[in-house]
Amino acid sequence: MFFKSRSPSDIPPAAKSTGWLGRLKAGLTKTRAALATPFTALFARHTRIDAALYEELEELLITADCGVAATEHILTALKAHVKQERIEDSAELRTALKAILAEVLAPLEAPLDVTLHKPFVIMLAGVNGAGTTTTIGKLAKRYQEQGLKVLLAAGDTFRAAAREQLAVWGERNQVEVIGGNSQDPAAVIFDAIQAARARHIDVVLADTAGRLPTQLHLMDEIRKVRRVIEKADPSAPHEVLLVLDANTGQNALAQTQAFGEAIGVTGLVLTKLDGTAKGGVIAALARKHPVPVRYIGVGEGLDDLQTFRAQEFVDALFE
Repeated sequence: MFFKSRSPSDIPPAAKSTGWLGRLKAGLTKTRAALATPFTALFARHTRIDAALYEELEELLITADCGVAATEHILTALKAHVKQERIEDSAELRTALKAILAEVLAPLEAPLDVTLHKPFVIMLAGVNGAGTTTTIGKLAKRYQEQGLKVLLAAGDTFRAAAREQLAVWGERNQVEVIGGNSQDPAAVIFDAIQAARARHIDVVLADTAGRLPTQLHLMDEIRKVRRVIEKADPSAPHEVLLVLDANTGQNALAQTQAFGEAIGVTGLVLTKLDGTAKGGVIAALARKHPVPVRYIGVGEGLDDLQTFRAQEFVDALFE
């Protein structure tokens, strides 16, 4: 079955009023309230850099879901920097903390180049409700704006109205969605790759059903999806994106490990940062599972998903 795209007049364009940096700063409001704002108060309250300050700083980092490993690394680096540079002023300490946090996150910054293969096949996965299908719609728009031809594969054959939801995204972005009557997601995606090759499509975005890592039969199924993609194109999938809901906090670590072992995750999409105070989990990921964060999302709009850049993220968090 093919869902033909159209351009309905009742679909409003995505809002672009504040620009990405403005939306990023607004989207990190809750994490900033849990992390950066208390930092400012902490540094204002302590006139000396001492054990009490470091203890409170540790609590703040843990509270913002930075995780134990990242927190220990940040504090160790900060103490070493303070000693080496003989820092005594709390304002300088805040500047040093920003620099260290940016350094921690830097390994995650690796923008995705979808022009290396044609078609470039991206397999997306995630737990239920992480926002995988919505992410596909936003990525479709992004790649179209780069002048690329995109095709969507409705590989979520389990969730009610999943194909219809993807069809709506196809309409909004004016791209074709291949669904099919098969209940086998691997077969749907196989057909989509074949169609993409025949039609000279640049990028294939393959949706899969949400699943928990503890659902072993569903994890076996998604392994099968990957194997079938490889049969359709021995070089594919060229990217395996795991979509993570930032609200899950430290659970993101377990999800990254489980999906990584099952399907070889090569990139992450961190969604819903605007709805959580747990944005510090990105630091935990950097220390425990440093898989590249390809994109971050800070809202529901089509333009609210952008390439992750470490310094930009830290600046928005602290300013």
